[in-house]
Amino acid sequence: MHFAVLPDGRAMGHPDAPSVADDSVSLSNAGFLAWVDAAAACLRRRGVGSGDVVAVMLPNRVEFVVALFAAWRLGAVVTPVNPALTATEAGYQIADSAAKVVIRLDGGPALAAEEIGVADLLSGVEPTDSAGLVNCARKNAGSRQHPAPGDADALALLIYTSGTTGRPKGVMLSHANLSAMATMMVQTSRLGKDEHSLLVLPLFHVNGIVVSVLSPLLAGGRVTVSGRFKADTFFQTVEAVRPTCFSAVPTIFATLTALPESQRPDTSSVRFAACGAAPMPAQLIERFESRYGIPVVEGYGLSEGTCASTVNPVDGLRKPGTVGLPMPGQEVAVMDASGGLLPRGSTGEVVVRGPNVMRGYLNRPEETARTVVDGWLHTGDVGRFAEDGYLMIVDRIKDMIIRGGENIYPKEIESVLYGHPEVFEAAVVGAAHDVLGEVPVAFVALRPDAAVTAESLVEHCRGSLSRYKLPDRVIALESLPKNPVGKIDKPTLRTRLASSPSPAA
Repeated sequence: MHFAVLPDGRAMGHPDAPSVADDSVSLSNAGFLAWVDAAAACLRRRGVGSGDVVAVMLPNRVEFVVALFAAWRLGAVVTPVNPALTATEAGYQIADSAAKVVIRLDGGPALAAEEIGVADLLSGVEPTDSAGLVNCARKNAGSRQHPAPGDADALALLIYTSGTTGRPKGVMLSHANLSAMATMMVQTSRLGKDEHSLLVLPLFHVNGIVVSVLSPLLAGGRVTVSGRFKADTFFQTVEAVRPTCFSAVPTIFATLTALPESQRPDTSSVRFAACGAAPMPAQLIERFESRYGIPVVEGYGLSEGTCASTVNPVDGLRKPGTVGLPMPGQEVAVMDASGGLLPRGSTGEVVVRGPNVMRGYLNRPEETARTVVDGWLHTGDVGRFAEDGYLMIVDRIKDMIIRGGENIYPKEIESVLYGHPEVFEAAVVGAAHDVLGEVPVAFVALRPDAAVTAESLVEHCRGSLSRYKLPDRVIALESLPKNPVGKIDKPTLRTRLASSPSPAA
């Protein structure tokens, strides 16, 4: 389907049912449609039409979701921009995507496109309470901004990668990509009309848009948009709004397990929590589940695959340490360097094929050709399938450390470190070595009041790892750096190592 028509169908069937909310406003289906109509009219007045790009540079709030659907209503494309970017960083994305307008909060440095503030976007909309919006929708029914004819192959989103290996690239996702992915999410997570998603992750990322917004809305459910994640108030929000599901990254789960033991919130409304963006250690899953009673459903995917390709079943066997089974409608395989598919148990690059695979990188045909070969999306991740069909991610190909000719996957060391009760977070990167080429160095953030030493953590690893895999050293930091999506920022750790002298051999 084309998501431009979703607000209409929801308003026609159940106008007074809840749709989208945040800390300031709660919209019914009819109210949501009224806001989308008003925003679409604003964009049309600014000259936005089919094929134009609209940059949305807003924090997590209802207006972000409204802007998405308003742009799609006109046949336009949305590129979400992290509002924390500098003017230079944001300017690069706006210029690269050729955005016609930028929607953002008032203030800040000028950007190279016409700007629309939130107040202007929703000018003409009556009071923000639900009843007022329903009346507005009914009164203005004759002047509504009806959706442009929908082309499922038309571009819907330009998601910019984090750019850890160069300038960020625009991942082109069509409405067909979004529809396929959301339908798969509804099916595998058994989403229904009673689903209530609590949006925790940033909306400038495809996970936040597809998993936490489009999928529950497509299923007939509702969304509550949370602002910036704060561990000390997260469960207060859960108790107040009573969501049935939320999606997060390992760092968020780790932060929640570090809360004082006295905090025992009522989580009975939550059916499951999804985890993606980075592998979650099995030990962390066990800690979170045993403490809060919320099943963690770990999955795997990337922006180029419209978010997810494998997932542990919500109502079936969940296997911590794996990222689950291939989602229906997708082919997921492991491939060798020559392009041959490998049997179960063999290790190689994870590749994906299906209707969720991106159209390509914007204006980068050569990189697209290297990434999507014969329909297979090359993920750059190393993995293997167990005999029962569950996928295990070994590590990123580029993160592999070669120590004296021996291949070391940092994730294996990280998993052992996470098994220590006083380790909060762990990340392993390679450091240059005159003799061995590279050696693994572990960065850790410890739990409050931890008394463990670097030497004792190496000894902890010695019980589970071969000698050549042992970290050359362990460096404790107050916290590990994160990228905008919440993943541990390994490039920053590598830069830190490169700029500091190595200890004497």
